[in-house]
Amino acid sequence: MHLSGHWKRGTVLPCACAGCRPVLSGLEDIVGLYLSPPEHALVLCCDEKSQVQALDRTQPGLPLKKGRAATMTHDYKRNVTWHDGTPFTADDCVFTWEYAADPATAAYTVATYRDIRVEKVDSHTITIYFSRPTPFWADAFVGSRGMVLPKHVFSRFKGAKSREAPNNFKPVGTGPYVYVDFKPGDLLLGKMNPAYHQPNRPHFEAIEVKGGGDAASAGRAVMQTGDYDFVWNLQVEESIIKRLEAEGKGKIEVVPGGNIEHIQLNFADPWTEVDGERSSPKSIHPVLSDKAVRQALNLLLDRAAVQKHVYGRDAVATANFINAPERFVSKNTRWEYNPDKANKLLDDAGWKRGGDGVREKGGKKLKLVFQTASNSLRQKTQAVFKQACHKAGIAMELKAVDSAVFFSSDAGNPDTFAHFHADLQMYTSPLTQPDPALFMQQFLPQQISHKGNKWEGRNVTRWLSKEFEAAYRVAEAEADPAKRAAAMIKLNDLVIEDVVVIPVIVRKIIAGSKKNLRTQLSSWDTYLWNLANWYRAD
Repeated sequence: MHLSGHWKRGTVLPCACAGCRPVLSGLEDIVGLYLSPPEHALVLCCDEKSQVQALDRTQPGLPLKKGRAATMTHDYKRNVTWHDGTPFTADDCVFTWEYAADPATAAYTVATYRDIRVEKVDSHTITIYFSRPTPFWADAFVGSRGMVLPKHVFSRFKGAKSREAPNNFKPVGTGPYVYVDFKPGDLLLGKMNPAYHQPNRPHFEAIEVKGGGDAASAGRAVMQTGDYDFVWNLQVEESIIKRLEAEGKGKIEVVPGGNIEHIQLNFADPWTEVDGERSSPKSIHPVLSDKAVRQALNLLLDRAAVQKHVYGRDAVATANFINAPERFVSKNTRWEYNPDKANKLLDDAGWKRGGDGVREKGGKKLKLVFQTASNSLRQKTQAVFKQACHKAGIAMELKAVDSAVFFSSDAGNPDTFAHFHADLQMYTSPLTQPDPALFMQQFLPQQISHKGNKWEGRNVTRWLSKEFEAAYRVAEAEADPAKRAAAMIKLNDLVIEDVVVIPVIVRKIIAGSKKNLRTQLSSWDTYLWNLANWYRAD
């Protein structure tokens, strides 16, 4: 379906909120290219969703058996071209595997490609060989982590030169919109791809993505002034959402999911340099290494207040890190707000109050720095937590970092969440697949973020647990649905029991749009995954 001729431009306004690196996320989807979510991928240029491109399998995957790996064959559309006119071929897929699997590239998706082998069958067919039984195979070349790179654009920048590629910020893809211009932190422009491989798509002649600002302003630009058509990740107070709805110019779209807003505890020392690196995995946190302190902090978070008075409809308080699908949700955990119990834990552990009311032990003060991205909801959550901690004798300094800085993948920027130069930090981890195996990789020791991997590792807490690693290896290979669910629940419980993170709330997918804009949102992908099919109703 085409739009009427008088409508010429589609406008999409992402809010500058945490968890999505707004302008870069817009860049991914507008040109039909995606980064790994949230949002923190190394490479900014990639092919569009390969499950859209893949056709019938010429060879069925081998059935999974104990001791035998599986294969998967992908057939891709013929006559698909990259935006610069170069034909898309299987060589691009093989190159993507080689590029991402190379440790020197320091790709965010290294774990996706590291343990597989990819062979070219013909010009548009590849076969993937898994090194071990892989029940949830829909990762490499599939979904938000499986996008394909153009070999002719990136071949000279494989490995250590990955960040030097000019096209990191000038994408060449195969999607519905072609890159026109990009001003980091401000504006992205795209135009219709005349050679797009789906007939009569997309429906808009051009598209504009506006970044920067704050979530409330972004919401008003769509729901109040009508200057833009769509706003994603509308992370604002419930009262603001109700006022925006009352304007009558737009609608709120809410999709349940498993995205988890959580507080991370740093298991490394962020205040001491080891080999020129703060929060080095070779160090141990001087205070949070005491489990009693971590347990006390968990008891001092009033999740009920955060859900009711801060987030509203966008949230459900939780004690779990895995919160969807339902079969993977643990019934073994519960959250509790209990300052008295927290105080007793600290007393029993030898943390005594000093003259200033702040607890100390062995010459170490119980003073913590708590950082997060700039957002009114997060700053309010910080304030709720700080007040309770103060009553328990824990001094807390609050730090708010600009979202574009906090979620940056710049290895030279010390204020990113991956560097974690604080004691505590808070943001949302998106669950973009209906199986949590890949989601839980962020607690593996091989995924620890550090200087050697340019801070692209997903284990930002620097938590090291041999028990978790062993349990993960069992869980990832388990093919029986019931046993797999139980294994994933065990992973969740290990993380929660050791207080590696403090879950706050489960966040729903929430967006705003003009009333006549027709979108398709999913909690299992980025907001703009199906942008080619968006249209304006008459």
